[in-house]
Amino acid sequence: MEQNLTSLLPDGNSFEFWEKAPVWNREIHVNPADPKASDGNDGSAAAPLATISRAAELAEPGTRVRIHAGLYRECVSPARGGTDPEHMISYEAYGDGKVILRASEEVTEFIPSEGWSLRFAPGEEESGIRIWEYDLDPDLFRGYNPFCAVNILHDRLFIEYDKTDMTTYLNRRGCVFCDGKPLKQVPLYNGMGREDNTYWVEANGMKVHFRLAGDADPKDHRIEVTVREQCFAPKKPFLNYIRVKGLICEHAATGAPVPQRGAISACRGHHWIIEDCEVNWSNGVAIDTGHECWHHTHTPGEIIGWSVIRNCVIRDAGVCGIAGMFAERMLIEGNVIEGTGWQKMELSWEAGAIKLHNSVNGLIRDNVFRNTIRADHLWLDCGNENNRITGNLFIHGIEQREAIFIECTRDGVNLIDHNIIWDVEGRFDPASVPREPGSSGWYKLRELDVVNGYGIYGEGTDRLHVSHNLIGRCRHSGYYLKPVSFRMNGLLRGGTSRDAKIINNIFYDCGEAAIDFPTRENISEGNLFVRMQGGYLRVMYPEPENCLNLPAWQEFFGFDHEGQNAWFDIEVDPETGKASFRRAKDRPFGFRGELERLNMLFDPLDVKKVAPDPDLPGESRDQVLPGPFHAY
Repeated sequence: MEQNLTSLLPDGNSFEFWEKAPVWNREIHVNPADPKASDGNDGSAAAPLATISRAAELAEPGTRVRIHAGLYRECVSPARGGTDPEHMISYEAYGDGKVILRASEEVTEFIPSEGWSLRFAPGEEESGIRIWEYDLDPDLFRGYNPFCAVNILHDRLFIEYDKTDMTTYLNRRGCVFCDGKPLKQVPLYNGMGREDNTYWVEANGMKVHFRLAGDADPKDHRIEVTVREQCFAPKKPFLNYIRVKGLICEHAATGAPVPQRGAISACRGHHWIIEDCEVNWSNGVAIDTGHECWHHTHTPGEIIGWSVIRNCVIRDAGVCGIAGMFAERMLIEGNVIEGTGWQKMELSWEAGAIKLHNSVNGLIRDNVFRNTIRADHLWLDCGNENNRITGNLFIHGIEQREAIFIECTRDGVNLIDHNIIWDVEGRFDPASVPREPGSSGWYKLRELDVVNGYGIYGEGTDRLHVSHNLIGRCRHSGYYLKPVSFRMNGLLRGGTSRDAKIINNIFYDCGEAAIDFPTRENISEGNLFVRMQGGYLRVMYPEPENCLNLPAWQEFFGFDHEGQNAWFDIEVDPETGKASFRRAKDRPFGFRGELERLNMLFDPLDVKKVAPDPDLPGESRDQVLPGPFHAY
């Protein structure tokens, strides 16, 4: 059998797959639609249980819990885990329709809201606005009222209060849904007077007021309020060898990490498989694995991570899609993660479609990251070693500082290869960018530090290997690293941002630069630069920075001897990730003979093959095209 070369890690060894065909000793059926269903039954197909929670009490290693179609308003808390890959406990959709675990409850009995003013100033009119109120039933809650808890409770030490609007951080975790979509929370009652489709929570967390779109009557809609923190989560930590398959989890009232507590939570257990699941509208975190929090103690020889998250769809997680702390040997593949970050809590420093801490020997491949809002698509935070990020589509970062962030990683190699990284808007204040009329900007010695928007960004990360990617439409740079040596003090964090290898990539239409090296102690070779003009290749230190075109880059620094300049169009379909190349209708400006001296290519078919990346695991070709489109 031919080896799958995408499973090779930077050190040349294969990712350590541990899954085996399970051996089932028992099947338990859950089917509340069956007239005979009862939690007093034995769980056979003929006498199914009514709740998944009852099955979770009964399941032993080697048990397959088969869950029939239905809407389950419960949080499933497994009582135990399996013992090894062949004797797991599996919770899985039976296949006769959708299995939905919803952390909300449907409510009725609304009355018009009275006694509160919608005025913002004397004389303002309030006519035509219809506000409703609902008294939250205490019996809906079981030791956790999300309407009493704010989004960020636990670890707030890292927030820079002077740089962010704290409103969303201090919003209540409880959400109100109308026909499956959340209303927007406002901090004061009168905010509903300015915007419909909103809600407000009274101080004691026991009453909500809301205004529907178009001032509609709630009796004509399905109104749900969140009452549970999670959908699938053990109550006690360290349950291992559990599989969750084909479940849809919605409306979890999770908070902002840390701790990392998702709608689906491994609760510090290892060897989990979470596959073919959907997680929709989790207030904070969708899925968590790993150690959950850096304040927990560690035991010698403790296994953390070793889990699989595969073929899941994660939509609209408020802060983080997949969170993992100290999670080793993680396999995250084939997932679609979109709409992450709508809480706009990026300065909690835990916001990302995927956010892993101290990831070692991990494989992140064939995922789609789309429409992430003011958060990273992927963030590997501190102490990452021998991870491979390959075959992914990172597209449309909305007010996003960077698509991929590799932070404070001193030891080992991390490989980013054969990905498409496309359309990073940047997150900065345009009003802070000074105007430079005429030639006033031509002679400055320092680059502005206002603008951002990076394809790949690192702080104090050494030995980053970036190979065969398409990186385009980044507001600032395709690749940007800077040293943060002060973080090496005592914590073994940080590095010099040296020994990077930027090999055989395509950089397209990046606003400021294709490559920003902090120093010359790096390698760049075989890259193709398309629709890039001016000093788009940079070495920042020692000052003043060098801003170069390709010939100067080659002559003075010895980089990209096989590099190529080109001017044509590239488009990427946001749904399929398909990239198309065609000749451009325009041409770059140049005085007579300049474009010829740049050896500018105008036809995509004229791009030349270059030498292969000698450090790419499994590479055996004699010559290759730049970019991710002719893999192996």
